[in-house]
Amino acid sequence: MIFYHNNEQRRVAEESKKTIAQSGMYKDAVVTQIVPFKNFYKAEDYHQNYYERNSSAPYCQIVIDPKIQKLTTEFKENVKI
Repeated sequence: MIFYHNNEQRRVAEESKKTIAQSGMYKDAVVTQIVPFKNFYKAEDYHQNYYERNSSAPYCQIVIDPKIQKLTTEFKENVKI
């Protein structure tokens, strides 16, 4: 989901979603929902910086690492490391 705070954020999110959907980058439809921000609940302390503290955990290696790799490969010009 993408949560927006104002009309400009909503416009940018919808434009980005449309661009990706029309690009043919993915074989399936882009199903990301774009909704207004309502509430934010901070996670418990043990959830904070989970990846940095548990990068050798199987979940991080199997699920998160490939996603980070894909993100930094396909969108490297937009990623700040």
